[in-house]
Amino acid sequence: MKPTHVPTLEERIREIRAEIEAIIDTRAMAVTTESPGVPVGVIRNLLTARAPACPCAQYLELNRSR
Repeated sequence: MKPTHVPTLEERIREIRAEIEAIIDTRAMAVTTESPGVPVGVIRNLLTARAPACPCAQYLELNRSR
């Protein structure tokens, strides 16, 4: 039986951060449809401004406000 690859902590963190970035980007794009003319970068910054420390904190804060 071939051993399965167990991701390292670093690999898991990178995967989680990429997933969080995709979630935030998707949310920002959704808001841009409601706010024409506002750049997506500005909306993204507004969505993540409450928890600028790291993507994990941003995700938790963003989901709290749902």
